[in-house]
Amino acid sequence: MHAFSEDAQFSFDSLPDAPPEGERWSTWDGATHGPKPRPDWVITALGAVESDLGILKTGKEADVHVVRRWVPDGTDSPEHDTLLAAKRYRTSEHRMFHRDAGYQEGRRVRRSREMRAMARRTEFGRELLSGQWAFAEFEALGALWEMGLPVPYPVQLNDREMLMEFIGDDGQAAPRLAQTRPAPDLLAPLFEQLRDALTVLAQHGWAHGDLSPYNVLLDGDRLVLIDWPQIVDVIGNPRGFEFLERDVANMCRWFRGRGLEVDEGELLGDLVAAATSRW
Repeated sequence: MHAFSEDAQFSFDSLPDAPPEGERWSTWDGATHGPKPRPDWVITALGAVESDLGILKTGKEADVHVVRRWVPDGTDSPEHDTLLAAKRYRTSEHRMFHRDAGYQEGRRVRRSREMRAMARRTEFGRELLSGQWAFAEFEALGALWEMGLPVPYPVQLNDREMLMEFIGDDGQAAPRLAQTRPAPDLLAPLFEQLRDALTVLAQHGWAHGDLSPYNVLLDGDRLVLIDWPQIVDVIGNPRGFEFLERDVANMCRWFRGRGLEVDEGELLGDLVAAATSRW
């Protein structure tokens, strides 16, 4: 990935009235931005243009599109061009809330009226949940990135669209772990990557909450953990340890299925100890 320097100055007076057909001006201005220091590939220029290249993944809560952001300044410099993953969360009319309740336990909003609306799943409450789902993932990714965990960098959040780092190489998206068959000698190092990431997460009192080989990307020889809107407070959520146990079981089952003998009970015990050591 490469970046266009945000130090460069653009004048709106010099921009055309509209971007090329089928494209849009950069949505950077007015959005909520990811943590600093930003990776050097993040393009912040107001003169940048964005183009939707198609759907990368569909899901119950959101679809992920590939978006190209570049600066149409007449050069072909890769420093002016990057790919992003755009996660677009569904509105309340098109989302499923059957599994929200368990994850929402332990989370709070300021106003009791809002809490009641979300609990009763009123139209207003569903809208709040939809927005909270997007914001929760954006905030989680920012915190996890600052902790050094292997997650996509969250570039920005604008309404229900989150732009984040595109994981892959030469325009080819990294596959989900479930779709891969790594070489046998890579399995143990990958499991240690997983153990390290889950340990750091547990030390901060968190669990992914919906971890499986479908929510992990294999980018070359490294794991990248994705899909974080349901991140769980292990202690604060009454079902926190249940979610943690399920995360561990899902991942250990995949590694055993690929021929690596792993001790599921040992890993879970270590993570529980790490999570409870804070108390």
